[in-house]
Amino acid sequence: MRHGKKFNHLGRKAAHRKAMLSNMATSLILHKRISTTLAKAKELKKYLEPLVTRAKEDTTHNRRMAFAYLKNKEAIIELFGEVIAKVATRPGGYTRIIKTGFRLGDNAEMCIIELVDFNELMLKDVQPAKKTTRRSRRGSGKSTAAEETKATAATAVEEAPAKDAEEPKAPEASADSAEEETDNK
Repeated sequence: MRHGKKFNHLGRKAAHRKAMLSNMATSLILHKRISTTLAKAKELKKYLEPLVTRAKEDTTHNRRMAFAYLKNKEAIIELFGEVIAKVATRPGGYTRIIKTGFRLGDNAEMCIIELVDFNELMLKDVQPAKKTTRRSRRGSGKSTAAEETKATAATAVEEAPAKDAEEPKAPEASADSAEEETDNK
């Protein structure tokens, strides 16, 4: 019985699956972004993220363990050098999966998997991280917010009469003219 055995075999024998994931991880480290199917990307994420976590501590043992998975010297140098320099402060979640649609031939769901800190387009959208602090409800935050709303209301009141003075008003219809129209009908 196979109760509780839930990882995706990807339609391959164990040796083929290990070789494929090793090659994909090497490509991802070297190129920072690859396009693949969603199922392979999810398995690759589970394969690569422990390696990146292990690479945060640059020891001979960790380099040898990573080499046992990747089997590529250039990928090890890149992983322990440039990749770790960017993700050293990140507590996890080193990869991002972006769905791109479906493949024409077999309608497989395709995606792009990338290393998070290497996408310059996504990094431009991110605002600088604000310092998060816990504040009580009775704190000084309410008074500053109330002062700001009063200040904006005061400026809106000052601007409103100026707008009214500049724009000519349309003549209003009187009640007598409305009664005359109903009588004529």
